[in-house]
Amino acid sequence: MTRLARVLACVAIAGVPASLARAADDPLAKARQLYNQRQYEAAINAAEQARLIPQRADAADLVAARAYLERFRLSVASDDLTNARDRLARLDPQRLAPRERAEYIIGLGETLYLDGAYGAAANIFDSILNSGDLQAAGGRERVVDWWADALDRDARPRPDIDRQNVYHRIRTRMEEEIAVRPGNGAALYWLASAARAQGDLQAAWDAVEAGWVRAPLAGDRATALREDLDRLMLRGIVPERARAVGQPPQTLQADWERFKERWRR
Repeated sequence: MTRLARVLACVAIAGVPASLARAADDPLAKARQLYNQRQYEAAINAAEQARLIPQRADAADLVAARAYLERFRLSVASDDLTNARDRLARLDPQRLAPRERAEYIIGLGETLYLDGAYGAAANIFDSILNSGDLQAAGGRERVVDWWADALDRDARPRPDIDRQNVYHRIRTRMEEEIAVRPGNGAALYWLASAARAQGDLQAAWDAVEAGWVRAPLAGDRATALREDLDRLMLRGIVPERARAVGQPPQTLQADWERFKERWRR
């Protein structure tokens, strides 16, 4: 699984609101449970049943929308993305509980992102990051990752001066995130990636090394973080820095391998 696919697979799963009802025959509670179990077709069917109860209709549409987004991620079937967009458009967010409203905003960002509207998606993710509505650290990390990735994709076709401003913005936020949450793997990765995108290869190299030694702070995400950092170093930073300093790539790769060995565990 690629880095981006792993992020996409986790965001919505981690962001499902906890069930508000405990009754075994409650279709909304069932839809949420099935969603958490990644049984998206069954979750959609249960949500459609829950929608028949007027006071549950908006929350049911939210669950269905998130399930359709996950199905689109897996199938790339345009109907799934259309159905997700329709569910989000027809629900009334004013009728959602506060945590569900945060999930609704994330769903809007996901839909825009998957539809290729990266700049708009970044604006949505930015608003939820600034709001403080993300309670779980893992949920915040994933939205940070999507925000940075959306900005990165939006910046690529822009003139160089615009790209520089975007990557400076990413670096600044990642530095702030790391200062407060040193185990935020997305911030550790994007600090290095944005420095590389700016052509600041020494800073990118330093950020990868710092991210590697900080990785244990990421807990069960440490291995995946180190895989991402290793890929960034070997495929991007090493060859580009080798050209910049006039050294063989093998020399820099050997330096990197020695560094990893000293900090391997």
